[in-house]
Amino acid sequence: MDDLSAWVGRTQRSTETLDARLVRWLAATLDRADLLDARDGMALPPAWHWAFFNPVEAMAALGRDGHPRKGGFLPPTAQPRRMWAGSRLQWLAPLKAGQAVERLSTIVKCEAKRGRTGEMVLVTVGHQFRADGQLLLDEQHDIVYRDEASEVERRALAALAEQARAGSIQFERRGEIVREVTVGPVQMFRYSAATFNGHRIHYDRDYARDVEGYPGLVVHGPLIATMLLEFLQAQVAPGRAVERFEFRALKPTFDIASFALHALRPEADGTVSLWSTNNVGAVAMQATAVVR
Repeated sequence: MDDLSAWVGRTQRSTETLDARLVRWLAATLDRADLLDARDGMALPPAWHWAFFNPVEAMAALGRDGHPRKGGFLPPTAQPRRMWAGSRLQWLAPLKAGQAVERLSTIVKCEAKRGRTGEMVLVTVGHQFRADGQLLLDEQHDIVYRDEASEVERRALAALAEQARAGSIQFERRGEIVREVTVGPVQMFRYSAATFNGHRIHYDRDYARDVEGYPGLVVHGPLIATMLLEFLQAQVAPGRAVERFEFRALKPTFDIASFALHALRPEADGTVSLWSTNNVGAVAMQATAVVR
């Protein structure tokens, strides 16, 4: 395996104005009617900053999957498939529409591993968001690069799709509060557009199926994480502010059938356990939040 340790410590600095128009796009995508008229000065809901600071590259600079080619800021890994594996976020002050925010990104970990499905590379990027010298948000983002899908993986995913389409769903773990969710190609396209995410597995069904071996379009990991946060604020801990949030993606979820969001009621210290289950009821994303 390649030694990628030389990439650790690389930094990238960028500044962006948090355009209220993109906030309105996300509000429409997430069915937040209360924010369809968002204006400058409004505090962004948790995780809506993912609509900003996304790489803007010419078409010629994109790889086969629609992402910018690796080898600039991120290491030139050989593995072709990419997954947002998780994040850890701490808000110290709100990010606001219309605000000029600086993001300092640093590669804090870059290591090759051999897993059950082959070789993979795990990259962790730390992001610090500041405005007027004040730290607003501290985030760590885990990215996993994986080998091509094996025949074993393709057969397992095909079996999952058959089970989901037959309506054979049994929750691996059921929350005290549960919301069923259906995400279709229009909503996924809108989220890709709002976040300037060209990853083809989220909107190009032929590519997702024929090249990467998936049985349908893959629901964005950050979209599911955002839905968990929306669920948290609307049904689980309404009226309480989110201070911390972390999640880990365990299994993919597809647009072939509905899935579900789950939560336990908040503990006395404000800790909340949340998770999503995929199209057949297996735990797909595990998350923890702290609210006050």
